[in-house]
Amino acid sequence: MPETPSAEDFARLRALRATSPSAIADALAARRRRALLAGDGRLFIVAADHPARGALGVRNDAMAMADRYDLLERLAIALSRPGVDGVLGTPDIVEDLALLGVLDDKIVVGSMNRGGLRGATFEMDDRYTGYTVDSIVSHGLDFAKLLLRINLGDAGTVETLERTARAVGDAAAARLPIMLEPFMSSWVDDAVVNDLTADAVVTSVAIASGLGASSAYSWLKLPVVPEMERVMAASTLPTLLLGGDPAGRPDETYRSWADALVLPGVRGLVVGRTLLYPADGDVAAAVDTAAGLVHAVSVVS
Repeated sequence: MPETPSAEDFARLRALRATSPSAIADALAARRRRALLAGDGRLFIVAADHPARGALGVRNDAMAMADRYDLLERLAIALSRPGVDGVLGTPDIVEDLALLGVLDDKIVVGSMNRGGLRGATFEMDDRYTGYTVDSIVSHGLDFAKLLLRINLGDAGTVETLERTARAVGDAAAARLPIMLEPFMSSWVDDAVVNDLTADAVVTSVAIASGLGASSAYSWLKLPVVPEMERVMAASTLPTLLLGGDPAGRPDETYRSWADALVLPGVRGLVVGRTLLYPADGDVAAAVDTAAGLVHAVSVVS
């Protein structure tokens, strides 16, 4: 099929969802899979789990990701580019992409999502509302991902830790890699703010690494922060870098990624809005730049 879905492709997708929902399971079962780490042993994953958290904004456009067809077109372009190893999404996104036939030979990461929506009175109630470990396995996906915000000033965090530990243990029992994205967070003026100092990220790494009955299948997804060498010295778990929000100058962002990608333990990059909605609108060029950064580096053991 072409790099971007056609109107006919979208019409077929809608028809299948309405009349043949079992086609989704069929498409996922027929998907051609690949080894998790192939070739150079690095991963470049495009993230698209933001809409299910109500996070639709990019830069100054609060509803940039609201048009599902536009998002799917951007994802199809990204997945067609060399060096893109896979996609991270909630079930609705993954199933749309499966029906469009763009997931062959890609790593598919199922987002377990979070219930604590930004701005909600229940924002720190990060129970998992997307994929479960069982559903990721039954749908033939390759990886699980969860977000872990640790707020020492909010008693609800202990339940999040318990649920996360259970998910990590379930993933290990199923031999399913699971990506933990931890943050030390706090309430500031009635909003939850993540602490991006090196000390805070190191602390979050220490807590997340110890969760669950086994860490054998645990990976980390970490923000790029100052003193990243100290952060990467905090754990032996394989780590993917978080691309972050699309703010600042692209050249500075790419430079920070390049510097962090050479550190021991770093296995690649997970980026979403920064590349899917670049300031100049050229998705292919933005994705190609990031893919070049990821796959130009040899794995440092």
